[in-house]
Amino acid sequence: MGDKAPEKDEAALAAMSGEAVDLIEVSGVIKWFDVAKGFGFIVPDNGMPDVLLHVTCLRRDGYQTALEGTRVVCEVQKRDRGYQAFRILSMDQSTAVHPSQMPPVRTHVQVTPTSGLERALVKWFNRSKGFGFLTRGDGTEDIFIHMETLRRYGLTELRPGQVVLVRFGKGEKGLMAAEIHPDVDLTFPKSH
Repeated sequence: MGDKAPEKDEAALAAMSGEAVDLIEVSGVIKWFDVAKGFGFIVPDNGMPDVLLHVTCLRRDGYQTALEGTRVVCEVQKRDRGYQAFRILSMDQSTAVHPSQMPPVRTHVQVTPTSGLERALVKWFNRSKGFGFLTRGDGTEDIFIHMETLRRYGLTELRPGQVVLVRFGKGEKGLMAAEIHPDVDLTFPKSH
């Protein structure tokens, strides 16, 4: 047995030592999974609370990532902070959907766009906080951008100084991005 169990994986250690581990088999769908953060969530079919899916569980069972909408069958364990996937039994990616094709998430980060597609500059973005701000230049109101909006349009991060295309609208606390795309320079080199 060349694999070393992660020190924090109490269930795996308990199983290896012969202790009983209470596992529940659950089927559901991947709500979202962020490889950079190392985790995501499964929405169980049976109505129980979302299940945390950690990257170590995913990789241990032979999977690199989990796309939104993927059907999954797994064994879960009740932990102090909720349910967590212990073992992936099967994954069916035929139901996976690109984030931009998914129905709008019902969160506080939604806004109806009132602008056209405009260029904006990333002022800052913090992945661990899950949000950041864009600017259209001096004297303009900053545009709030949430991680859920990035996921919805297939982006994983933003870098300060990066130029993006954005549609935005008025949110409760100011301007908020409703749609975001990488800026694509469509200029062609001039022939001589």
